[in-house]
Amino acid sequence: MKKNIIAMNASIMIGLGSILAAPSVYAESISNLEKQKESIQEKRSGVESNISETERKIDNLQDKQMTAEEQIAAIEAKIAESAKKIDAKNAEITQTKKEIEALKEEIKVLKERIAKRNEVLKERALSFQETGGDVNYLEVLFGSSSFGDLVDRVGAVATIAEADRDILKEHELDKKDLEEKQKAVETKLASLEVAKAELLEIQKQQKQQKQEKDALVKKLKQQTKKHEDEKMGLEEEKANLAAQEKAIKSAISLEHQRLAELEAARKKAAAEAKKRAEQEAAAQAAQAASQTSESKKQSSSSGYSAKSNSSSSSSSPSHSSSNVSSVPAVSSGTFTRPSAGYVSSTMGERWNKQHAGIDIAASGTVPVVAAADGVVSRSYFSSSYGNVVFVTHSIGGQQWTTVYAHLSSRQASEGAVVAKGQQIGIMGNTGHSYGQHLHFELHKGPWNYSKSNAVNPLNYINI
Repeated sequence: MKKNIIAMNASIMIGLGSILAAPSVYAESISNLEKQKESIQEKRSGVESNISETERKIDNLQDKQMTAEEQIAAIEAKIAESAKKIDAKNAEITQTKKEIEALKEEIKVLKERIAKRNEVLKERALSFQETGGDVNYLEVLFGSSSFGDLVDRVGAVATIAEADRDILKEHELDKKDLEEKQKAVETKLASLEVAKAELLEIQKQQKQQKQEKDALVKKLKQQTKKHEDEKMGLEEEKANLAAQEKAIKSAISLEHQRLAELEAARKKAAAEAKKRAEQEAAAQAAQAASQTSESKKQSSSSGYSAKSNSSSSSSSPSHSSSNVSSVPAVSSGTFTRPSAGYVSSTMGERWNKQHAGIDIAASGTVPVVAAADGVVSRSYFSSSYGNVVFVTHSIGGQQWTTVYAHLSSRQASEGAVVAKGQQIGIMGNTGHSYGQHLHFELHKGPWNYSKSNAVNPLNYINI
């Protein structure tokens, strides 16, 4: 009997030793969680800095875009002004061409007049040749019958000579005028054509400048869009880090609570062990003194055994049998499969983008479960992920993040503590999705926009 008591006390002390050793494990877990929290805070600070830098880039690009658009407006005004000048030159050219057409008519008349004068001059020249020129005038003079007739004949000769001189003079003047008018109009037309050509060249250069500025604005808009998308991703990453920090704080709080409960259990176990040891010592003394019957000792032993069995029974977990067939069985590894179905797409390059997880497809109503114990860091609707749940896990001092996307419904809210295999949603087809499936991501560390921490779930989960 004494041996049984000693063995029982040894068992109590071993159990108590296990309880006493547990706080250091929880303290280490809390220390790891605190380090993870600090790491997340540093990353949040870095992401906020990146957001500020991206906003600065966007502002700079928008300033350049505004400047380029102002320059385009100025160039367009110059192009419009050039167009007006070209229209004016075209009008002048049209008017000049009309003047040329009118001048052609004048030239035609002048040519006819000159031709007639040429005929008269030819006749005069022929007369001079036939009569000897001046001799003809002498015969006219000497053939006068009286002095009065002589005077008349002298006047006539003088008139004819003057007329000849006038004809020659007019002839020269008309020819000179014709030449000057032709030269003036041709010079004016040539000048207008040159001016028009210069204006067209200027307009061409202006249009080329506008095309270059248009191309610049287009490029700036593309760069701005790229940085705006980057900013949106960084803001989403910031939100996820904030949610993960909140989840880590919740986990730290839970660890402190467990540590407090463990400390209370330790004190209670120590008190019960002391009390039981005192009771056993009293019983041993009473047995030695009174030499009572062995039946009382056996009754005491069976009573303890019943109590122990009762305690063991009450501590065993209860399992609900509802929907067991539709929920995937929980595996013994670090992570369990998040849903039933087949892998329809693996991790890797897809559609010129990195597919950062796996797709599990199935038809009907398919429950989605947490792959490991953790805290829900985010539960919301995303334009790309659709209904999505993020769970933060702390396993062996390492932070992990799991992502469950395209859900038809979510059954876990932010801050909720979930157990491995606990249902958190229903498989669906929301967000940027084609057909019902679960998009599942596993990140060794926090989730970020570039998904640089993503690892292949198939290396960690047997699916």
